[in-house]
Amino acid sequence: MDALTVTVLGTCGAWPEAGRAASGFLVETAGFRLVLDLGYATLPRLLAHCPARDVDAVVITHEHPDHCADLSALCRALLFGEDRDGGGRGRRRVPLYCPPGVLDRVQAMEPTERLDDVFAPCPLPAGGPAAHRVGPFRLETWPLPHHVPHAGVRLAAAGRVLAYTGDAGPAPALGDLAAGADLLIAGATLLGKDEEPYLLSAAQAGHWATRAGARRLLLTHFWPGAARSRAAAEASATYGGETITANESMTLGL
Repeated sequence: MDALTVTVLGTCGAWPEAGRAASGFLVETAGFRLVLDLGYATLPRLLAHCPARDVDAVVITHEHPDHCADLSALCRALLFGEDRDGGGRGRRRVPLYCPPGVLDRVQAMEPTERLDDVFAPCPLPAGGPAAHRVGPFRLETWPLPHHVPHAGVRLAAAGRVLAYTGDAGPAPALGDLAAGADLLIAGATLLGKDEEPYLLSAAQAGHWATRAGARRLLLTHFWPGAARSRAAAEASATYGGETITANESMTLGL
């Protein structure tokens, strides 16, 4: 088995296309399961790989619901799952790393149950880069430009490095975030000559993968209905390494 694996739970930005889900990944090593973003429709895909009780930690990049909405669903699965004594209350709380705003946004969807009954929150980032030990992972985060407070994520374990831009725009910090990464997961929301400060284009994703010396590039966060093959071609024009188009339920070994 690979030392570190990444399973794609969802690949859409804004809202999920039919048959797909919004942003989400399951990262595993040494029997430890870390969930990275939980956007719309990601929880059913996560549960196809492991029971809710087997999630060891959650990292959320920012408060937009296409990255955090199913945190509410995971909360309910942990609280009310039939296999948990007392409806899940009293069991250890799952570490939850997220920027300011995520807890309030998700809690607003759940007026009667408290997220902190099942999650142990830890704020991200703290002016960055901020570093934490999460099970076998070294978690580092950088503040990156977006419409709301946003954390770019770097995970290191078992001699491998995974970097994730989340939904951020271009910034010099991306070079540090992805430096020498075995896999860079990058948003590819914009196509062609479209550029803006708070989102990455496919070509920019390739540019930063090249600049950071990332070994492989996984494109995600596609605008619903966008031509994904075009995104891959535009990223490949600025990056000479292996470019992969993310698809739901895909698993990659690092």
